[in-house]
Amino acid sequence: MNNTCYGKLIFELSKPGRRGYSLPENPWTAYSTSQLPEGVRRQTAAQLPEVDEMAVVRHYTNMSNNNFGVDTGFYPLGSCTMKYNPKINEELANLPGFTALHPAQDERTVQGALALYDKVQRTLSEIAGLSEFTLNPYAGAHGELTGLMVIRSYHLSRGDHQRVKIIVPDSAHGTNPASAAVCGLQIVEVKSTPQGTVDLASLREVLGDDIAGMMMTNPNTLGIFETQIPEIAALVHECGGLMYYDGANLNPMLGVCRPGDMGFDVMHINLHKTFSTPHGGGGPGSGPVGVRKGLEKFLPNPRVRRDEDGTYHLEHTDTALGAVSAFLGNFGIIVRAYCYLLSMGREYIPMAGKLSVLNANYIKERLKEYYNLPIEGLCKHEFVFDGLRPEYGGDHHDPGHVTTLDVAKRLLDYGYHAPTIYFPLLFHESMMIEPTESETKETLDAFIDTMKRIAIEAKEQPELLHTAPHHTPIRRPDDVKAVKAAKFVF
Repeated sequence: MNNTCYGKLIFELSKPGRRGYSLPENPWTAYSTSQLPEGVRRQTAAQLPEVDEMAVVRHYTNMSNNNFGVDTGFYPLGSCTMKYNPKINEELANLPGFTALHPAQDERTVQGALALYDKVQRTLSEIAGLSEFTLNPYAGAHGELTGLMVIRSYHLSRGDHQRVKIIVPDSAHGTNPASAAVCGLQIVEVKSTPQGTVDLASLREVLGDDIAGMMMTNPNTLGIFETQIPEIAALVHECGGLMYYDGANLNPMLGVCRPGDMGFDVMHINLHKTFSTPHGGGGPGSGPVGVRKGLEKFLPNPRVRRDEDGTYHLEHTDTALGAVSAFLGNFGIIVRAYCYLLSMGREYIPMAGKLSVLNANYIKERLKEYYNLPIEGLCKHEFVFDGLRPEYGGDHHDPGHVTTLDVAKRLLDYGYHAPTIYFPLLFHESMMIEPTESETKETLDAFIDTMKRIAIEAKEQPELLHTAPHHTPIRRPDDVKAVKAAKFVF
C-alpha cells in the first residue's frame, strides 16, 4: 500500500470522535413501545471506523481509481474476450419498462420482455446454426453444466445408461472438466498434436459405447482453428456420443461459420464475451445454451413460446431437464446483448470476427522476434507466446531467466492489464493475448511498443523485471505467503 493518506485502509483513517453524519432526533420515541428483543441486541458497541464524510468519499474514490477495466485501458486477456461494452446498451437496459419488471408478474403483463427473450434466442440460433436456445443459465460455466445435463438427459431418455464419460482435449478451458465432473461424468483427456490441434489417433483410442460426448472449443485455446472438426464429429457420432461446443471463443467465428454446421449438437454462448455485456468481478453473466433439432425438449424450464396470435407464454414440460435458474436468467444482460445485436446487424456482425482475427495476427507478427512463438501460422482471435526468446533473457535453463510472470508484472507499470499467463498448460511460459476487434491500430501499436521495450529491459536490466511492478499501489506480493497466511478483517 502506498504511503499517501488516502492509500490507507478506512480503519487507519479513523480518529475518535469524528463522524460524517448527523441523524435528526426521532420525534416518535415517546410514543414507541417497540424494542429489539434482548437476544438480538449487541452487548458491546460495533467496532466501526470513525471518519468524516470527506475522508470516506476520497477513500472510496481513490480505491475506484485503482480498478482496471476495459473502460480505462487495453485489456488483452486471452480466452476471455474483454470487449468494450457500448454505453447505449446500458442506457437502454435501464429503461423503466425493463428495470421495473418483477419476475413473478403475470406473463400477460410482460409480453414485451418475453418477445425480447424470444428474439434473442432466435437470433442466437441463426448465428450458431442450431434449432433453439435457452437464455436461462447465469454464466458460461453454468451454461456448460446445463449443456452437459442436456446430453445426459438425451442418453438417459434412450435408456443409454452406460454413457458416463466425456472427452476433453488437453488444451481445453479449465471449466470443461470441472463442469463435466459436477455433472457426474468421468473426464477422458485426448492429446494435442505439435501443431496444437486434436490428435485423431489419441481420440480414436478412447472412443467406445461409454462415451457421452466430446467438448471442444473452436478456435481452440491456442487460437488455432480445428480444421478436422468434420472428421472428429463423425467419429464421436459414430460411437453414439454428442458434440459439445464451448462458445468461449465464438467471437472470431461470428458470421463466418457456425458450430451447428460443423457438427456440434449442443453449445453455450458467453453473452458477456461475444456480445459485449459486462464481464468480470463475479458477474452478472449469461451463458445461453443451444441445441440441434431433436434435443429441444431437454432444454430447462421454463421455455418462452410464441402462440399463433403473436402472444407469448411460459411453457413447463416433463421432458425438460428441470430448472437451472429461478426465472429466465439475467434478464438485464440479455437486454444488453439484444442492443448489441441490433446495433451490429447482419451486415456488421461478421466484421467483429474478422477484425478480431486481424488484430491478433498483427500483434503476433510484430512481436514474434522478441517472444517465443511455439506454433507458427495464422491464428484466429488470440495466440500464445511461450515466454521471451532466449536472446532476451527467456532461456528456461537459466535459473535467473526472466519469466512470463515478470513480463506481466512489468506491464502493470506501463498501465496495461496483463494478458492471461501460464495458460494453456501446453507450454512452460504461456502468455495468451487476445486484443478483440474493439481496439484501434494506435492502441495496438502502443501495446506492441511497450512489449518490445519490456523485452529489451529483460535483456539489459533483468532485475527491473524480477522486482516489478514499481509504480502500483501494491508491489509484488508473495503469492505463496498470501495463500498460506491470509488474514481477513471484518
